[in-house]
Amino acid sequence: MPAALPPTLPEELVEEILLRIPPDEPAGLLRASLVCKSWSQAVSHRGFRRRLQDFHRAPPVLGFLHDWDDEDIPDFISATVSPFSLAVPDSWLWQAVDCRHGRALFLSDDPYPEELLVWEPITGSQQLVPVPVMSDIGRTTASVFCAADGCDHCNCHGGPFCVVFVFSVDSEDPDDGEYDTAACVYSSETGAWGELTVMHGEFYMHFTYSSSVLVGESLLYFMTDGGLILEYDMAMHGLTWFKAPYSCYSKGIPSYILMPAEDGGLGLVEELDPHLKLWSREMTDARWIPSRIINLGSLSLNGAQMGATCPVHVLGFAEGANVIVVTTAAGLFRVQVQSEEITRVCDDHGYGNLIPVVGFYTPMPQVAAAEA
Repeated sequence: MPAALPPTLPEELVEEILLRIPPDEPAGLLRASLVCKSWSQAVSHRGFRRRLQDFHRAPPVLGFLHDWDDEDIPDFISATVSPFSLAVPDSWLWQAVDCRHGRALFLSDDPYPEELLVWEPITGSQQLVPVPVMSDIGRTTASVFCAADGCDHCNCHGGPFCVVFVFSVDSEDPDDGEYDTAACVYSSETGAWGELTVMHGEFYMHFTYSSSVLVGESLLYFMTDGGLILEYDMAMHGLTWFKAPYSCYSKGIPSYILMPAEDGGLGLVEELDPHLKLWSREMTDARWIPSRIINLGSLSLNGAQMGATCPVHVLGFAEGANVIVVTTAAGLFRVQVQSEEITRVCDDHGYGNLIPVVGFYTPMPQVAAAEA
């Protein structure tokens, strides 16, 4: 007589088991989805992603997009416990500039970009957005965010989004020696760009090494290559700029990156080998207030502690996961702000723009994946 098949686990119990697969091991959910059709349907259901967030709270850093020009480095650097990869848009054609709310944003890799690409890392969906029609738009950057009212950004894949496009150009008056920095917003719901917001000033702003920071629902901040901070108030249609604390320029080059402050406003993290110093900006009087120090003394290179001979460079901040990304000669590390836990990601590849990809990975069902 053939052996009797074991009893089937109730669907509710299967889901409870799958929920407990650590979110920083997305390959585990992918393997589980291949066991049988019912398991695949369970982990790809939209409600399962919400239960993942309710159960685990903070989303993991899945990995990083980057601008390192090295064929030996994959376009997506995994930051998870188990090996994990994503089919990133061709880095020869696209330059990653931002990632937020389940969407990554790319500029066409040309001296004068003509298109933007919005890519959903989880679903693989892509949407092209034309750059506003202008001549000689100069150095540019851009930002993406969810536009759904009241969304908690757990299940907003496929929903409405906005793109902010920022650029600097020579002033229309060639004799004043000044420049115009402008911003405008694209809405996926209307398929159109809004009116330009323009700031006239003495600085030509370049944006190369950092992505934007979103504070609240309407304030976007960009760090320029020269260390200035550009604020775009989308609600009031205003552009302004200001500086970081004086100590952030003591090395001759900007030694900080922007991040949301722990009180919900704008903050930044400053390099102080071998420490990181957190600052927050007062909303009332615009003063920078020191918050706390994160000691990186546990990092070492061949037994030598981090310091002046082995400096720490801050490369980015992962919104949602509350993780600071630093690089040293000992490698690339992520630093969890609350716990101050330090985890090594990979070898050091030098300075560049690093774009964290944050979110709960759930496998797409085969039908939906084909449609996307």
